[in-house]
Amino acid sequence: MSENRELTKRTEGMMEKGQNLATIAPSVDIFENDEEILLHADMPGVVKENVVVNVDNGRLEISGIRNLEKKGAESWQEFGDIEYRRVFSVPQSIEVDKVNAELKDGTLRLHLPKAEAAKPKMVEIKAG
Repeated sequence: MSENRELTKRTEGMMEKGQNLATIAPSVDIFENDEEILLHADMPGVVKENVVVNVDNGRLEISGIRNLEKKGAESWQEFGDIEYRRVFSVPQSIEVDKVNAELKDGTLRLHLPKAEAAKPKMVEIKAG
């Protein structure tokens, strides 16, 4: 749970957004089952300290900044520091306090649990 809290806060070491920082939308896969919505976002090169996940009032925002370490004299550069950013609408029935996030191998995995009221219910049919 503490790791989740760290991901939702902006850290002081995070690179500030600048005019010269390119912003791209990460590729995302979204899955839904009876218990939760699962979101996988591809954010290669981003470290946990540079990821922000915010769920508020039916809106999910994910962002992460990739900072590449530059060694030596630059003779050619085709990719560099970028910001991954994506915004989604999510149901109000998401239990925000139980959202879990993990970053592994360049993929951000979000578990957005559904509130009990939003989960499907089996209705028993009684004989009359």
